[in-house]
Amino acid sequence: MARVRFLPFEVEIETLDGETVLHAAMRAGVHINASCGGAGVCNKCRVFVEEGRARGESLPEGGYKACTLVPETDLVVRVPVESHLDRRALLRAPKRRATAWLAAEARAREIPFEPSVKRHYLELPPPDLSDNLPDLRRLKRGLKEVLGQEPEVEWSLLSELPYRLRQENFRVTVTLYDHPERSAPVVQRVHPGKATESLAVAVDVGTTTLCAELVDLSSGEVLAETSDYNPQISYGEDVISRIEFARREGGLKTLAQKVRERVAGLIEELGQKTGRETEEIDLVVLSGNTVMTHLFLALEPRFLRETPYVPVAAFFPPVPARELGLPTAEGAVAEFSPCVASYVGGDIVSGVVATGFFEEDPLTLFIDIGTNGEIVVGNRDFLACAACSAGPAFEGGGIKHGMRATVGAIEAVHLDTETYEPMILTIGGRKPKGLCGSGIIALLSQLFLTGLIDRSGKFRRDLDHPRVREGRDGWEYVLVWAEDSATGEDIVFTEADIDNLIRAKGAMFAGYQTLLESVGLSVEAVERVILAGNFGSYLDLEQAITIGLLPDLPRDRFFFVGNSSLLGARLMALSRQMREKAAEVARMMTHFELSAHPGYMDYYMSALFLPHTNIELFPSVKEKLED
Repeated sequence: MARVRFLPFEVEIETLDGETVLHAAMRAGVHINASCGGAGVCNKCRVFVEEGRARGESLPEGGYKACTLVPETDLVVRVPVESHLDRRALLRAPKRRATAWLAAEARAREIPFEPSVKRHYLELPPPDLSDNLPDLRRLKRGLKEVLGQEPEVEWSLLSELPYRLRQENFRVTVTLYDHPERSAPVVQRVHPGKATESLAVAVDVGTTTLCAELVDLSSGEVLAETSDYNPQISYGEDVISRIEFARREGGLKTLAQKVRERVAGLIEELGQKTGRETEEIDLVVLSGNTVMTHLFLALEPRFLRETPYVPVAAFFPPVPARELGLPTAEGAVAEFSPCVASYVGGDIVSGVVATGFFEEDPLTLFIDIGTNGEIVVGNRDFLACAACSAGPAFEGGGIKHGMRATVGAIEAVHLDTETYEPMILTIGGRKPKGLCGSGIIALLSQLFLTGLIDRSGKFRRDLDHPRVREGRDGWEYVLVWAEDSATGEDIVFTEADIDNLIRAKGAMFAGYQTLLESVGLSVEAVERVILAGNFGSYLDLEQAITIGLLPDLPRDRFFFVGNSSLLGARLMALSRQMREKAAEVARMMTHFELSAHPGYMDYYMSALFLPHTNIELFPSVKEKLED
């Protein structure tokens, strides 16, 4: 068996017979970009063989595809800088906070504060000959005096119950859980003596990132927060790639294990940040899209992508947290935000609950832009939803020098209108490695407004400028010269990249139009647009409208809410009523399958221009072009 050492991480692993370097890296926990999940079509998993011999497919720009590279001897493999993920980028402060009426703190103050988990301190009378009730009966009697009803008790508590009652002479702290499927509270735990107040963890299980908050259930205060990349990225950057990986032998188990381990690690981090013990955590509320929820629970995901697109479940019973490998108190439960359909999941339900527009009058368009763009339209009278496959372009996938929003990624671009020279900003102020989503949108917008590309996304062929040239993959704009980049090669933006972006933004805009038409409305009728997700926090509104990604409406109708999935999970942890509202929202939503709508393809084809075939839909962009 050959051994492979990965640079610059200095991680070494013994490979299995016939195993590729990509699969060895997965087992070793080394991240290599593999957008296609190892199918060999994305060309993103480039590595360099520094020592040793291997067979595999080489790439024109140098290096090999890790998904085809099989060691013949011991290897030293270098993972290039553009493949590194640096979580510091996730922890940076967003460029904008939610607008006042949607601010997380204000919304949290408005909700009825009533966590589904509570701790009660009891001083029970010790048994004697005149009062020799069984221990369980004595406990239930004491709790009935506090609650007004007898709770339910799981049999697993009985083996330790006599010892815990007597350890502090029948003075105990009892943790009770308001189970959504039972008529009486359930005793989670009996702790000798007085215990500290209960804690909860809210988690957003995103396709790309995992975000977690530690919440004090006695005050509602967020004690700490943290985030990291979802380790499932190494098995496929989008949900379809992961569904395919899950079909391999042991694939589903691996995906579930990896994400559970990383969430467990984040929970440990939260405890270390606050000096609190994870034994104090009685509740974990997780919010994710339908595929991520299935993969977290190790539920078969294959039928999510096969007609008629059926999930295993949309509402998930609470799960003992320790059964999922989460470091929590004994008896703690994990709850999952309910889903609506195969591609409209708990993250969207959480976002709708967090923003609260389903209880208000203004007609609202709620948008979560990502690989799988989700859209909700409605108000207090109705909710309609849909998902459109925008592809990974907004997260750097399918873009020649696209990358995740990590340190060294170009996040802002401005072009001089006369010299066409660029000004760029990178995350962390480091040498540029590539373009992340906000930088990609900024560059496309600037190329369009300066006239370097036309409305179909084609470069001017008559311009004598060193940055606009015909490259190996067609016409391109050189954003960063090789000597100025961290990769040692020119960072370019090609016509093929532009085509991918136009298709992605076209899918989103066609989705808005189709969903609104399905309920008898038009884009002009929208009174409020809510942009959710971390990507929205870094999106430049004017640039997004310029390329036709967002509708050209008055700017005061747009609101950015950041990670509304995480906020919704927190609100559900703090309030039983918000948990009930999440179920109400999930049942209230009418799901539309866009691909089945007769007008969707017409809308999509019309959106494959900058900003749109019908420029009258974008009056502010038309005015800029005329000026």
